Amino acid sequence: MKVFGISHRGVVRRENQDCFRFDAPQGTELLSAVLCDGMGGAQAGSVASAMAADAFMSHAANSLDEESTAEDMQNILTDAVNYANIKVYDRSFSDFACMGMGSTLVAVLMNSRSTLVANVGDSRAYYIYKGTIQQITYDHSLVEEMVRKGQISPEQAREHPQKNIITRAVGVDAAVKCDIFRAKAAAGSSVLLCSDGLSNLVSDDEILTVLNENRDCEDAAKVLLGLALGRGAPDNVTVVIAQR
Repeated sequence: MKVFGISHRGVVRRENQDCFRFDAPQGTELLSAVLCDGMGGAQAGSVASAMAADAFMSHAANSLDEESTAEDMQNILTDAVNYANIKVYDRSFSDFACMGMGSTLVAVLMNSRSTLVANVGDSRAYYIYKGTIQQITYDHSLVEEMVRKGQISPEQAREHPQKNIITRAVGVDAAVKCDIFRAKAAAGSSVLLCSDGLSNLVSDDEILTVLNENRDCEDAAKVLLGLALGRGAPDNVTVVIAQR
């Protein structure tokens, strides 16, 4: 298992409100990884994303092992997201400066038998294998709902003025629902987590090309970040790549 993550505040923003964490014990096929994109005034967005990521990892990384079944991993993901939600929600009420803060969350758990992904918001997970790329997650966003209803095309969604409005986030309400997906656990596959700072600027086909041309996950992540920065990166950009 090889894992690499990188995050940048981008060209326009003064602060990086993205956050990622991962745990991949050496000599194992285990991985717990999470990426969060915070929202909130002043520094509240960065507080929300860091709290959500830390809370998620404190539960997930300590619960996952090689004997975990797919059902176990689904329960771990659900519990970890719920724990993250409670921590962020409680802080938003106890600290006036953090009122109304929240965060997206996308996470992956792996062992030698299974790969499961959870998401809340519009940060994404992709599965790359044998020259193909598949978006695992569905955005919880206004424009994604419009695409599903046939009101706009996916191409129009990329340029829509309301593309940054999300319909679900960690820490905004007392309870949150996460979507959970299963992906293959094939040798030679990669899972990529990213914030919308990447996916809004770099297409799925471009992501695939970069991973095909850069077999090392660190090299691939740095190339993807460079593409986003070269296109003006109006938002924070974060990429985490795990390779079996």
